[in-house]
Amino acid sequence: MTGTLITVAPTGAEVDKREVPVLPVTLEELVDTAAKCERAGASIIHVHLRDDQAAPTLDPVRLRDAVAALRETTDLIVQLSTGGSVHDPEEARLAVLDAEPDMASCTMGTVNFGGDVFMNRWDFIVELHERMIERAVVPEYELFDIGHVASLERLLGQHGLPFGDHVHVDFVLGVPGGAAGDASTVTAFAEAVRRYLPEGTTFSATGIGRTTLPVMFASLAHGGHLRVGMEDTVSFARRRPVAGNDQLVARAAEAAALAQRPAITTVEARKLLRMRDAD
Repeated sequence: MTGTLITVAPTGAEVDKREVPVLPVTLEELVDTAAKCERAGASIIHVHLRDDQAAPTLDPVRLRDAVAALRETTDLIVQLSTGGSVHDPEEARLAVLDAEPDMASCTMGTVNFGGDVFMNRWDFIVELHERMIERAVVPEYELFDIGHVASLERLLGQHGLPFGDHVHVDFVLGVPGGAAGDASTVTAFAEAVRRYLPEGTTFSATGIGRTTLPVMFASLAHGGHLRVGMEDTVSFARRRPVAGNDQLVARAAEAAALAQRPAITTVEARKLLRMRDAD
């Protein structure tokens, strides 16, 4: 087995800063948490941005500034979210690529998201996939339900492999309206990936809220990688709030080391994902 790729998702679009004061929402807070998470074992940062009122934003200037600041202060792979919030229009989500990230997310289908709908039309997915190929941006295909594996098989069959020819996916489990966040679901996803997607496809897994730990352990058991962060959970343990994103990364790194698959470096991660600057 390879080592473990650890992605940190520090902010997201749903958590309220007023309720979780340690949530990083300013550029300075984002850069500070990124540096701490890199030292703790992360090699990718999955970025959502907030505006001056701490509301989710896809402002193109803020996106470019964030990419530049993260590259200046860390060696982390910068992965921008093209999901934004469930209310963002498609054109704004496509324009995220103008900030020239190393990676970007690509969600493989529409899913109920709590009381909302996270819309991902087929034509939008195709357009995002093709723009990433043109711009040498490596995608992380986000799978919220088991049917999204079949959608990705269709996308790759009809529109070709992503830039670098390596496929990397993330199981986002435990979202109300999506697949459950438990070990058996991770097993089902892992088996579907091996059956339907290209040989060598890698996967990480994300457990929302209280599903964080069972999803983490199951992913490691199946040879998968990890995504953690305050986008996905703000509780470290029962009645114990998260003190910072680096706390979650450190726990993931400890679990990976215990599984004898220690966290890999950013250099190793770039080679694994076959990024444009892998050499």
